[in-house]
Amino acid sequence: MNMVWFYIGIFLIVSLGLPAVAIFLASLLAPKKPSALKSTIYECGLETEGETWVQFKAQYYLIALIFLVFDIEIIFLYPWAVAFDRLGLFAVLEGLLFITILAGGLIYAWKKGAFEWA
Repeated sequence: MNMVWFYIGIFLIVSLGLPAVAIFLASLLAPKKPSALKSTIYECGLETEGETWVQFKAQYYLIALIFLVFDIEIIFLYPWAVAFDRLGLFAVLEGLLFITILAGGLIYAWKKGAFEWA
Protein backbone atom coordinates (compact mmCIF):
# COMPACT_ATOMS: atom_id res chain seq x y z
CA MET A 1 0.00 0.00 0.00
CA ASN A 2 2.91 2.35 0.68
CA MET A 3 4.16 1.95 -2.88
CA VAL A 4 0.86 3.32 -4.16
CA TRP A 5 1.43 6.58 -2.27
CA PHE A 6 5.00 6.66 -3.55
CA TYR A 7 3.79 6.47 -7.15
CA ILE A 8 1.15 9.12 -6.49
CA GLY A 9 3.85 11.36 -5.03
CA ILE A 10 6.10 10.83 -8.04
CA PHE A 11 3.21 11.56 -10.38
CA LEU A 12 2.36 14.74 -8.45
CA ILE A 13 5.98 15.96 -8.53
CA VAL A 14 6.31 15.29 -12.26
CA SER A 15 2.91 16.79 -13.11
CA LEU A 16 3.74 19.99 -11.23
CA GLY A 17 7.41 20.09 -12.13
CA LEU A 18 7.21 19.75 -15.91
CA PRO A 19 4.95 22.78 -16.47
CA ALA A 20 6.98 24.82 -13.98
CA VAL A 21 10.21 23.96 -15.79
CA ALA A 22 8.62 24.73 -19.18
CA ILE A 23 7.40 28.15 -17.99
CA PHE A 24 10.77 28.93 -16.43
CA LEU A 25 12.68 27.96 -19.59
CA ALA A 26 10.28 29.96 -21.76
CA SER A 27 10.84 33.05 -19.62
CA LEU A 28 14.61 32.59 -19.94
CA LEU A 29 14.76 31.81 -23.66
CA ALA A 30 12.00 34.03 -25.04
CA PRO A 31 13.16 37.16 -26.86
CA LYS A 32 12.51 40.34 -24.90
CA LYS A 33 12.21 43.36 -27.16
CA PRO A 34 9.54 45.61 -25.66
CA SER A 35 8.35 48.58 -27.67
CA ALA A 36 5.56 51.13 -27.54
CA LEU A 37 3.82 49.45 -30.48
CA LYS A 38 3.82 46.05 -28.79
CA SER A 39 2.29 47.45 -25.60
CA THR A 40 -0.65 49.10 -27.37
CA ILE A 41 -4.06 47.49 -27.13
CA TYR A 42 -4.86 45.32 -30.13
CA GLU A 43 -8.49 45.08 -31.18
CA CYS A 44 -9.21 43.09 -34.34
CA GLY A 45 -6.43 44.79 -36.28
CA LEU A 46 -8.08 48.19 -36.01
CA GLU A 47 -7.09 51.20 -34.00
CA THR A 48 -9.14 51.45 -30.84
CA GLU A 49 -11.70 54.19 -30.62
CA GLY A 50 -12.73 55.68 -27.32
CA GLU A 51 -12.29 54.05 -23.95
CA THR A 52 -10.35 50.79 -24.09
CA TRP A 53 -11.45 49.48 -20.69
CA VAL A 54 -15.16 48.99 -21.19
CA GLN A 55 -17.23 47.08 -18.68
CA PHE A 56 -19.10 44.26 -20.41
CA LYS A 57 -22.65 43.40 -19.48
CA ALA A 58 -22.98 40.52 -17.05
CA GLN A 59 -25.52 39.01 -19.44
CA TYR A 60 -22.72 37.86 -21.76
CA TYR A 61 -21.19 35.84 -18.95
CA LEU A 62 -24.58 34.47 -17.95
CA ILE A 63 -25.27 33.26 -21.48
CA ALA A 64 -21.80 31.68 -21.61
CA LEU A 65 -22.45 29.86 -18.32
CA ILE A 66 -25.83 28.62 -19.49
CA PHE A 67 -24.21 27.37 -22.70
CA LEU A 68 -21.55 25.62 -20.64
CA VAL A 69 -24.13 23.92 -18.43
CA PHE A 70 -26.02 22.54 -21.42
CA ASP A 71 -22.80 21.58 -23.15
CA ILE A 72 -21.83 19.52 -20.10
CA GLU A 73 -25.34 18.06 -20.10
CA ILE A 74 -24.76 16.71 -23.59
CA ILE A 75 -21.48 15.15 -22.48
CA PHE A 76 -23.25 13.32 -19.65
CA LEU A 77 -26.29 12.32 -21.70
CA TYR A 78 -24.46 10.96 -24.73
CA PRO A 79 -23.25 7.70 -23.09
CA TRP A 80 -26.67 7.34 -21.45
CA ALA A 81 -28.39 7.65 -24.82
CA VAL A 82 -25.98 5.22 -26.51
CA ALA A 83 -26.61 2.54 -23.88
CA PHE A 84 -30.31 3.36 -23.44
CA ASP A 85 -31.55 -0.02 -24.70
CA ARG A 86 -29.34 -1.91 -22.21
CA LEU A 87 -30.14 0.21 -19.16
CA GLY A 88 -32.35 -0.92 -16.36
CA LEU A 89 -35.36 0.98 -15.08
CA PHE A 90 -33.35 2.74 -12.35
CA ALA A 91 -30.81 4.15 -14.83
CA VAL A 92 -33.58 5.34 -17.15
CA LEU A 93 -35.32 7.09 -14.26
CA GLU A 94 -32.05 8.65 -13.15
CA GLY A 95 -31.47 10.00 -16.66
CA LEU A 96 -34.98 11.39 -16.81
CA LEU A 97 -34.51 13.01 -13.39
CA PHE A 98 -31.27 14.61 -14.66
CA ILE A 99 -33.05 15.95 -17.74
CA THR A 100 -35.93 17.23 -15.57
CA ILE A 101 -33.58 19.11 -13.24
CA LEU A 102 -31.80 20.74 -16.18
CA ALA A 103 -35.11 21.58 -17.86
CA GLY A 104 -36.16 23.25 -14.60
CA GLY A 105 -32.98 25.32 -14.70
CA LEU A 106 -33.69 26.28 -18.29
CA ILE A 107 -37.23 27.36 -17.45
CA TYR A 108 -35.96 29.34 -14.46
CA ALA A 109 -33.36 31.15 -16.57
CA TRP A 110 -35.95 31.79 -19.26
CA LYS A 111 -38.43 33.29 -16.77
CA LYS A 112 -35.70 35.47 -15.26
CA GLY A 113 -35.06 36.91 -18.73
CA ALA A 114 -31.56 35.51 -19.12
CA PHE A 115 -32.13 34.96 -22.83
CA GLU A 116 -33.41 38.45 -23.58
CA TRP A 117 -30.89 40.18 -25.79
CA ALA A 118 -30.92 43.88 -24.99
